[in-house]
Amino acid sequence: MAITSTPKIRPRALVRASGGPRYAVALAVDALGTGLLRPFLLLYGVTVLRLSAPVTGVAMTAGIVMGLVCMPAVGRWLDRGARSTVVAASMLVRVLGVALLLATPAGHAWPFATAALFLGIGNQAWPAAHAALVATVAHGRERDTALAAGRALRNAGLGTGALIATACLAGGTAALQALAAVTGVAYLAAATLAWSVHLRADPAAAPAGAGAADAAPAPAPAPRMRALLAANVVYVFCLNVPEIALPLVLVTQLHASPVWSAAIFVANTVLVVTLQVPVTVLMSRFSRRSVLALAGVVLTVSYLGFLAATSLGHGWGAPAVATVSVFCTLGEIVYAGSATALVTVLAPAHALGRTLARFELSTGFGLAVSPAVITALAPHGPAALWGGLAGATLLSAAAVATEKDQGTQPKDSGAGPSGSAASICGALSASS
Repeated sequence: MAITSTPKIRPRALVRASGGPRYAVALAVDALGTGLLRPFLLLYGVTVLRLSAPVTGVAMTAGIVMGLVCMPAVGRWLDRGARSTVVAASMLVRVLGVALLLATPAGHAWPFATAALFLGIGNQAWPAAHAALVATVAHGRERDTALAAGRALRNAGLGTGALIATACLAGGTAALQALAAVTGVAYLAAATLAWSVHLRADPAAAPAGAGAADAAPAPAPAPRMRALLAANVVYVFCLNVPEIALPLVLVTQLHASPVWSAAIFVANTVLVVTLQVPVTVLMSRFSRRSVLALAGVVLTVSYLGFLAATSLGHGWGAPAVATVSVFCTLGEIVYAGSATALVTVLAPAHALGRTLARFELSTGFGLAVSPAVITALAPHGPAALWGGLAGATLLSAAAVATEKDQGTQPKDSGAGPSGSAASICGALSASS
């Protein structure tokens, strides 16, 4: 049965599927606070604490790596049934990080490194905890849309926080310290709201409201997902393209104004906020694995587009790069709307936390190494950078498309014209 129109999304139903109004507010407050500080943490270390840029960068990288090391413990905690408690804990540990940041004397690297560690643990633990909570509240294609809505809301909060922080930077070091303090308060408020949801799960049971077809048998082992996890490391490079690759290319190779980089970043944020949910709903007529493979193809084409755009040189190069960046953002949106949703479907209920933790490990690793890979390839020319990314991403898409799902329900991981679309239409759409 073919679908001829995209269903309309009802905001109230979407909020319920995402964890409820209080949880939605917690996500918004947490994202706003994160946007106030995270983009300027390096600047805080250099200007407020008088640390060198290399020392500050190493401390921040160490925080990210140590946060990844903690992910197996987070997965086991989730598999014991905790949901809102883990989300709240990921926010509270960042409160400790901000408090330590504010207490760090100028010139002292170790307290800053410890603060970066707490912030890193919270930042790495939150995605898996959030996905597990949504997977417990919603099921089927309703879950996919709820995860997409959470990403759109988070990007809106991050963008708003970053804009506020940028406007306040004229105040110098005092403004940065004030922003850090406000961030800590925001994390504390968000943690309180998230904890008040009081949501737990029975790891041996199906997600709330799911039918028998949605439940994975309790004895089923956690899926290996080797190809998916390896491909995800490459896929997540697209998240750092607007922030690292494009500014590097525009400024150092095309000698364009930094305004182009800022415009591309703003456009990326706006597109994600406005299109993440509609595109995810639109893609619900296809299997999640097919959509994820399609995302790789779209990203590959966009990287080849960047290769062609940079060959235009100064003048037309910057506008061409900005145009192609829209297509790259669409690939990012399709990827983000299908990847985590696919993982939640592949995982049996009793191993959901560990499976999400492994997926977040691959995401975090990709985000950690992508700046080094991009900056290492860029000096060798556009062909090395964009050709390399295109080739690796296309191979990753092929690996995703050909990997076989083991121990999962074909209906929930397969195409959804008859089953999954009916679920999303019934839960999230208005009758036409």
